[in-house]
Amino acid sequence: MKRREIIKLAALSAGALLAPGSVTSLAASSNAHPGPGATPAQETLLAELVEVIIPTTDTPGAKAAGVEKFIVRLLRDCHQPEEQARFYKGLADLEADALKTFALPFLQLSTAQRTELLKLCSVRDKAFFLKLKQLTVTGYFTSEIGATQALVYLPIPGRFEGSTPMAPGQRAWAL
Repeated sequence: MKRREIIKLAALSAGALLAPGSVTSLAASSNAHPGPGATPAQETLLAELVEVIIPTTDTPGAKAAGVEKFIVRLLRDCHQPEEQARFYKGLADLEADALKTFALPFLQLSTAQRTELLKLCSVRDKAFFLKLKQLTVTGYFTSEIGATQALVYLPIPGRFEGSTPMAPGQRAWAL
């Protein structure tokens, strides 16, 4: 046997030994736990909920930033099916609370009623409310609208100054 043939055979053998593990890990990692995602009705409800948490004022709100799409995608791609089910159950429970408390679906409630219902939710189902609020704030301030219009954004890199004095009412900087 020639040296080239031995090297070629060794490379093929090593590849054959590694290939099954690579294929298995690749199959396991790609879409490891993609849930079904949200229904259009759940996404609409979620859009209205995030707008109550971060409403439109002099800056666009969470709905304008598309935070509901961020939440749905993050839940689908990064959370286990059990966590997804818990979150969507929290949405269903909130809708049921709206019907029970106000005899109207959440989408037909006034802004004051929606705020009151979210306050009730923060007491009754604290885990769901905290998750909703966390995802809303994260989605909003990592969106282009949140980072450039709600926060002060300077796209020019510079040195970091950790102790920068701020004037009263001054907006925080997006990093």
